[in-house]
Amino acid sequence: MGMKAKVALGAVVGIVVIGAVSANAGSDGKDGGSGGGDKGSSASAEHKSGAAKDSGGAQKSDAKPEEKKAAFGGDGEYQVGTDVKPGTYRTTGNDDGMCYWERAKDASGELDSLLANDNVSGTSYVTIKPADKLFKSSGCQDWEAVDPKAKGTPASSMDGDGGMFKVGTDIAPGTYRSTGNADDSCYWERTKDAGHGLDSIIANNNVTGTAVVTISPSDAYFKTNDCGTWKKA
Repeated sequence: MGMKAKVALGAVVGIVVIGAVSANAGSDGKDGGSGGGDKGSSASAEHKSGAAKDSGGAQKSDAKPEEKKAAFGGDGEYQVGTDVKPGTYRTTGNDDGMCYWERAKDASGELDSLLANDNVSGTSYVTIKPADKLFKSSGCQDWEAVDPKAKGTPASSMDGDGGMFKVGTDIAPGTYRSTGNADDSCYWERTKDAGHGLDSIIANNNVTGTAVVTISPSDAYFKTNDCGTWKKA
């Protein structure tokens, strides 16, 4: 069993990760998403096809068939460029923390091949880059492609264990407050992208008691795990 470290602005707090040692030294990437009662809209666009009735009263579509997004299963190893295209993907509904994903620079399986990884509760967004060679996923719900142009209705509260939320789509920018955090297992993170590297982190912290954080409109994602419900102040 490996160890994954969460960076807490100068202090490193270790937590257990199933599977491997994190290459992102900090929950790098919990790229939070929406998936739970209080969460915002899906980051994937919803398309509705129009329909008209023919003379017999039957429904017939007047819209062109919708092009399917690239997607892949939550269990497997995928070669980038062959099995899965580079891009940003999302998995939702992981409620037990056993979802594990990994970006790798080769298929050796060795520790130094890791580019980034994470264990996920709730939702995760991950950007698979063209230079990546392999993407591994275990115990996760299926991954769906994220439309970068998708619009949502940002929420003003979020599940404190919801994972990753896309700012401006899932969750609105602003100052949020979480209460009832009994120990420092409450972890939050503001990120500039979904790469899950150390350079993705804008700010983060492990919190005991009440947590207050301002999510900027320029932030890309907000991650939260083991915290109380966040509500906009």
